[in-house]
Amino acid sequence: MVRAVRLGALLAVLVLWVGDLARAAAREDKFSALTSVARALAPERRLLALLRSYLLGEEARLRDLTRFYDKVLSLHEDSATPVANPLLAFTLIKRLHSDWRNVVHSLEASENIRALKDGYEKLEQELPAFEDLEGAARALMRLQDVYMLNVKGLARGVFQRVTGSAVTDLYSPRQLFSLTADDCFQIGKVAYDMGDYYHAIPWLEEAVSLFRGSYGEWKTEDEASLEDALDHLAFACFQAGNVSCALSLSREFLLYSPENKRMVRNVLKYERLLAESSHQEVAETVIQRPNVPHLQTRDTYEGLCQTLGSQPIHYQIPSLYCSYETNSSPYLLLQPVRKEVIHLEPYVALYHDFVSDPEAQKIRELAEPWLQRSVVASGGKQLQVEYRISKSAWLKDTVDPMLVTLNHRIAALTGLDVRPPYAEYLQVVNYGIGGHYEPHFDHATSPSSPLFRMKSGNRVATFMIYLSSVEAGGATAFIYANFSVPVVKNAALFWWNLHRSGEGDGDTLHAGCPVLVGDKWVANKWIHEYGQEFRRPCSSSPED
Repeated sequence: MVRAVRLGALLAVLVLWVGDLARAAAREDKFSALTSVARALAPERRLLALLRSYLLGEEARLRDLTRFYDKVLSLHEDSATPVANPLLAFTLIKRLHSDWRNVVHSLEASENIRALKDGYEKLEQELPAFEDLEGAARALMRLQDVYMLNVKGLARGVFQRVTGSAVTDLYSPRQLFSLTADDCFQIGKVAYDMGDYYHAIPWLEEAVSLFRGSYGEWKTEDEASLEDALDHLAFACFQAGNVSCALSLSREFLLYSPENKRMVRNVLKYERLLAESSHQEVAETVIQRPNVPHLQTRDTYEGLCQTLGSQPIHYQIPSLYCSYETNSSPYLLLQPVRKEVIHLEPYVALYHDFVSDPEAQKIRELAEPWLQRSVVASGGKQLQVEYRISKSAWLKDTVDPMLVTLNHRIAALTGLDVRPPYAEYLQVVNYGIGGHYEPHFDHATSPSSPLFRMKSGNRVATFMIYLSSVEAGGATAFIYANFSVPVVKNAALFWWNLHRSGEGDGDTLHAGCPVLVGDKWVANKWIHEYGQEFRRPCSSSPED
């Protein structure tokens, strides 16, 4: 009996634990992979169905109320006194005694809204969390920074780079999708809450402008109002050192909400500060863009991303060439791969049409159920970081025969041994909203790196396959080598991470530029030193 009780308790704990795991999986962040964002469409479709059902119920209820209203109104429109007719007199008494009470206290409206709320609560676990909203807002700010996008343009659905008086269209969507005042406010508020007034101010300014244009209109879905936007923008301006702007916005706030004592105190404070500084020369405050993380190569990195992978000067360098590559392998003799040498030091080559459309789709489908937030090695740990926004999955060769064929093709083309443990399993990556990976090395730069747990040395080479195309952004930028490569669907990019001496090649510092528009998928095959001794022999020269 005691054993049965204990077993029952254990099963109950197990059920709770499994339920927690399921809820955690449902709540896993969505913004860090576009495939996760796309899955959020399904619960919204179910919410649309719920709202449609609610609207139909409300329409039927309002039609019935209209019928009752028209019926009673027609009796009052008769010029003759209706109560002379005893039947009419009775119905008047009845209406006032019970009909009106039934109309006013009808449960139909509350039943309709209750059904809507119940349906929403059942779906709530599948919906994005605040962390997703925050991550998506930060992604827009990242795109704004890296591609120098104009906030007003973004709010109108236009992707334009503004430098001085020059305006460049980076991407022209087939259909414009503009942001609402509340959308702009929420983006600005994310920056505001982080103390990032550099980004907060332009988004809040746009929110104020849009709220002013629609003042008096009520939108059920909006969380904020003109007063909220003015309040946040005024304080952001004050924090940025622009007291006169803060005063002007605070006075405007009081026009709409004159009883707000906090804002009255703020106005008095700003007036005093301006009066005290009126006799002093005040230097204009320039808000600096936050440098997080602190990238020494940020300007170079962003400049390369802004080229969107365009390299016109490469065609003027005679040492760079294109060819059909067989690498003296019988495997490739009948079907050579189109090779484009992109750069010589470091050596970077692009192999066009390395995989077919069905192969690329198959790899994406195999990986999608196993995608988890990408991590980076930090010391001996694996950490999720803001400078890498994506999800990834590892595919063993045994998952599908096609992966074995893919490995044979990589081995034939590179001449390297890609069998475990001489190479890692295929890593498949899906980038999120504004997904990126800031400048990094693929090879380990610390002896404590988790890479050395494989006992097969450092990563000697990278073979990266583009499994999709994107509409804009997402280029691979080599920082010190000063060039970038656009996303080329089904192509593979290859480079050596180590010199022949085994030392890391510092010129391979590279980055995945933020995806401006599109769904970027890549597959990485990292090949290690051991097993390649006779395939890529060492050299006495440290530069080889």
